[in-house]
Amino acid sequence: MEATELLKRVRKIEIKTRGLSRNIFAGEYHSAFKGRGMAFSEVREYQFGDDIRNIDWNVTARYSHPFVKIFEEERELTVMLLIDVSGSNDFGTVGRLKQQLITEIAAILSFSAISNNDKIGVIFFSDRIEKFIPPKKGRTHTLRIIRELIEFQGESRKTDLPLALQYLTNAMKRHVTAFLISDFVDQKAGMEQAISIANNKHDLVALHIYDEREAELPSIGMIKLKDAETGDYIWVDTSSSNVRKTYLYHWLNSKKEMETLLKKTGTDYVSISTREDYVKSLVSLFKKREHKL
Repeated sequence: MEATELLKRVRKIEIKTRGLSRNIFAGEYHSAFKGRGMAFSEVREYQFGDDIRNIDWNVTARYSHPFVKIFEEERELTVMLLIDVSGSNDFGTVGRLKQQLITEIAAILSFSAISNNDKIGVIFFSDRIEKFIPPKKGRTHTLRIIRELIEFQGESRKTDLPLALQYLTNAMKRHVTAFLISDFVDQKAGMEQAISIANNKHDLVALHIYDEREAELPSIGMIKLKDAETGDYIWVDTSSSNVRKTYLYHWLNSKKEMETLLKKTGTDYVSISTREDYVKSLVSLFKKREHKL
């Protein structure tokens, strides 16, 4: 992509998503993703009822009577975006590709983060870690993320969600809020364990992106379908009601398995199609989280 065309696309996405972030998501984001860590603030003399585990023994020894450490909730967050760049996201039948929807949502989350003075970073993954952008603050950093979202091309077309989650767990030593943005097409063995470990260490939120044609085939006769991740082709008779029912059943069953797994691990999630208004879905998710806190 030429530099001028890339800049135009970056600017277009910035104008749209920054406005949405500022006007719609600012309050919901701030309330839904409060700082989870506790930072040392000061020491003061021990008072009846204070937790003895917070006694500062060095200060206590110096003054010969007990002092305790006071902690305050850390407001600043570190936000990580785990972006699925596998081949299955290069698909869309209603206005935009799944990858385009992922880009807009990731941009909104990025601007929401910097508006809240949070750090934001990205892990691009397929069946390998394609690229890691360490978390930082600022508009310049966010624009770099948007540029990468627009033009980044992974080396592999396949997916390995557990690998991405394991990388998050190992790479980020301190607590982060992580958004796993994927179509969850290929759910490998070890998914439940990887999500459980990641969500126990961090605050994991799953955003399931899908296109309606992945669930329902139109009745248009024989068509040739290609698996975007493996490159394999298959002929499908879409005029057959049994074929369409089987196709729908497979998709619904896969979605149900994913939702059951996420609920079991206590992971917040929302499903968003390429057709719908993702603003409503994200606001609903944020409000749901706010009520849980």
